[in-house]
Amino acid sequence: MKVIVQKFGGTSVATREGRENVASKVKEALGKGLGVVVVVSAMGRNGDPYATDTLIGLARGVLKYIKPRELDLLMSCGENISTVVMVQTLKAHGIEASAFTGGQAGIITDHHFNNARIIEIKPDNLWKCLEEGKVAVVAGFQGVTKDGEITTLGRGGSDTSGSALGVALHAELVEIYTDVDGIMTADPRLVPQAKPLPVMTYNEVCEMAHLGAKVVHPRAVEIAMEGRIPLRIRSTFSNNLGTLISDGTSIGDIEIRNGKVVTGLAQIAEMALVKIISKVDLNQNGAVLKIFQVLAGAGISVDMIQVAPLNIAFIIKEDLVDKAKEALSPLGLELLVEKGYAKVAIVGSGMRGIPGVMARMVKGLQKEHIAIYHSTDSHTNIACLVKQEDMCGALQALHDEFELAE
Repeated sequence: MKVIVQKFGGTSVATREGRENVASKVKEALGKGLGVVVVVSAMGRNGDPYATDTLIGLARGVLKYIKPRELDLLMSCGENISTVVMVQTLKAHGIEASAFTGGQAGIITDHHFNNARIIEIKPDNLWKCLEEGKVAVVAGFQGVTKDGEITTLGRGGSDTSGSALGVALHAELVEIYTDVDGIMTADPRLVPQAKPLPVMTYNEVCEMAHLGAKVVHPRAVEIAMEGRIPLRIRSTFSNNLGTLISDGTSIGDIEIRNGKVVTGLAQIAEMALVKIISKVDLNQNGAVLKIFQVLAGAGISVDMIQVAPLNIAFIIKEDLVDKAKEALSPLGLELLVEKGYAKVAIVGSGMRGIPGVMARMVKGLQKEHIAIYHSTDSHTNIACLVKQEDMCGALQALHDEFELAE
C-alpha cells in the first residue's frame, strides 16, 4: 500500500472551516488510492481554549512550577483533543477513521521530558488501521518511553512526528499543512516582493530554518532527509502546491534546480555582539575551551564565533546577555557587550563552489550604505551581522541583488 502522511498545524484544525478543509485534503488523497495518516497539532494558538499554551497557563495559575513529567502529561492533552475532533469531522464526511496517541502510534522516545527524541517507531497499529481501509489520525508532538511515560518532542514536535512517521511507513510523501503557501524567498512581512518557492533542497530548508525561518522545524527536515522522504509545505486554506523539498533530484516533472545561486533569505533579530578581551594569550591554559564549556553549560548558544590570541567575539540573543555575564564572571574576563544587531543570511545550494557570491552580497549592502560587522559562511549560506535598524533594508537589498523576485 502506498501511504501519504499529512500533518496539520494548530491554525488548520482550530476552526470548523479549517477542519472541513482538512477533510477535503484527506478525501483528495484517498481518491488517489493512497493510505492516509493524519498528524494533528493542538487546536489554535495561545489564548484559544485548547491551545497548549492555554492549558499550561491553567496549571501555572495554581502553582507556577510544574515538574517536567507532569508538564508533558498536560502538554500532550491538546493534541489528543484534536485527534478525536478530527476523527469526528472525517466520519461526518463519510470517511472511516481512528484516533491514536503518539504512544499508540508506536512513537518511542527517550526520557528527556519536554524535549524528547524519537528513538524508534513501531507502526503496527497504524498499518492495521490502514489495511482496514481507515484513516489513522495521530496526535503530533508526543510519544512514550519504553516504560510507558508520556513525553513531548519540544518546539516543532508535530512536524517531527509527521516526518518520523513518514520514514517509518516508507511514505510516498509527507505533506506539512500550515497557514501560508509554502516557503517564501524571504519573510513577506519584511520584504513585500517575496514570492513562494516551488522547490527547495533539504539542505536549503534546514539552513533557512536554523537561520530563523519558521515555516518548518529543521529536525523534521533532517529526519526526512535521512529517510529520503520528500516533504511538501502547503496551505490548508488554498489549493496551491506550496514548496516541494527533496534531495535535489527530479520528482515527477519538477526539477529542484532553478539555476539561481541564492534561493532565499533568512534573518535573526535582537542579537548582541560579545567581545572577550584578554591581556594574555587565550590559547594558553585551555582558556578558549573553558569559555565555551561554561557557556554551553549555561545553555547559551553562540554563533558567528571569531577567535584570536587576545580576544574572542561571538553573538548571542539579547535576552541571554545577563545569563552569559553571570556564567562567565568567575573566569575574571573583561566582557564588552553591544546590543542592537541582526543576522541576515543568503541561502542556496547553487552557491556551492561559485566564486563572487560574497562580493555580490557586499555590493548589495553597500548600495544601501549598510555596514557589515561580522560574517560567516558555509557551502550553502553566507551570513552577515548588521545593525538591527538596517535589517529590513539589508533583506530588501539582498532580495534585489540576487533577483529573487524574478
